[in-house]
Amino acid sequence: MLRILLFLGTNLAIVALISLTFRLLGLEGLLQSNGVDLNINALIVYSAVIGFAGALISLFLSKTMAKKGMGVKIIAQPANPTEQWLFQTVAAQAKQAGIGMPEVGIFDHASPNAFATGWNRNNALVAVSTGLLTTMDRKEVEAVLGHEVAHVANGDMVTLTLIQGVVNTFVIFLSRIVGHLVDRLVFRVERGHGPAFWIVSMIAEFIFGIVAMMIVMWFSRWREFRADRGGAELAGRRHMINALKALKAAQDAPPMPDEMKAFAISAGRMQALFSSHPPLDARIKALEEMDGAGEAKRGPRSVSRPWR
Repeated sequence: MLRILLFLGTNLAIVALISLTFRLLGLEGLLQSNGVDLNINALIVYSAVIGFAGALISLFLSKTMAKKGMGVKIIAQPANPTEQWLFQTVAAQAKQAGIGMPEVGIFDHASPNAFATGWNRNNALVAVSTGLLTTMDRKEVEAVLGHEVAHVANGDMVTLTLIQGVVNTFVIFLSRIVGHLVDRLVFRVERGHGPAFWIVSMIAEFIFGIVAMMIVMWFSRWREFRADRGGAELAGRRHMINALKALKAAQDAPPMPDEMKAFAISAGRMQALFSSHPPLDARIKALEEMDGAGEAKRGPRSVSRPWR
């Protein structure tokens, strides 16, 4: 994916823009059924329109933003043996996973990373960093590719979008309820809405948005375990474990945005709540406790030699 924080940032920006536009156009006035009470039905529709619009637009823009944001070079025609191997490996894994052939790309970054993104499991993008190709051998790279292909096959971006749309809807709905109650009960505004409604609504939207982000990040962490298992099934459990261990050994590599990390590392309890990826040790342990299915279902065969 074009990792989670980029998706969330785009989503929040779009939600804020649509909310502001609706407010400037006076559409929020439709939420008052009689000038005094909130029209709950209208508020639900209003919240859902804004909430899902932000999530869906973010989803449809994800692939384009990933290419431009990371400077991904798409492998249309492999120009060397490395590109040829990457292309063939992703093609074989995509066929095994039952999805359409994703676009395959490389982006320039020193740390070992990869991501997959796209609104459609048959029209996705899988990209790896130059650092991944220089720090891992082919078996480990194959496992990382399997992890990303598993994300696509599992439909993680679409599921994430639906979850984000739902939490967006609740955030907007609850923030307007809180704003309305403060406006009526604290500031005693009897008709329409005073400045307190807009101010409190924005503050409540920010607070509820933080809670909503925790929910989305929880789902993101859960899907990483599923993608690890998928990578193990496509390329072998031991190679998936070795890839995670290789990443752990490269923790001191130059940092990159969290949304681009294939395998993020969380530190601290509060940070863990907002981390899109579980700790590497937990993921390695989960793979080590897997049954033998990951070894039985092997992905495309490759020559196990270092890239260097």
